[in-house]
Amino acid sequence: MMFLSRKALLGIAAVVDIAIHARPTPVAAKALAARHGLPPRHLEPLLQAFVRGGILKGVRGPRGGYELARERRRITIAEIVKTAISAEDASTEGFLDSRLLKEVVNPVVANASQELIRSLGATTVADLCGKAEMHGVFGSADNMVDFTI
Repeated sequence: MMFLSRKALLGIAAVVDIAIHARPTPVAAKALAARHGLPPRHLEPLLQAFVRGGILKGVRGPRGGYELARERRRITIAEIVKTAISAEDASTEGFLDSRLLKEVVNPVVANASQELIRSLGATTVADLCGKAEMHGVFGSADNMVDFTI
């Protein structure tokens, strides 16, 4: 059972994909969406949230797209999840007036959420890129260039 939203999982996949494919040119949202079987318009608001959150950098122009705003090892999965969650709509506003939710359910869920975020904070984009390359997710690791200064 997954405890993260679809948007948060997609955000993690998008940032790792960009980390792997953004060299030497930025990754176009269209190419990213095609690799994950999504319409580009579905992905754009999430990518923009990551730009505002300092995770990605948007590059304009004909060869534009997205690239990491910082080194892979300096971006945690928890940061990606928090940014993706903050980009989601709060569609349960009226429902949150429940006393049961406020006094019983929310404290338990908040505690579990903090544990999940703490665990995800120990994992970086570099860690997931390494696993993706080890499993050959995007083909042979021989044709991927990675250099960090």
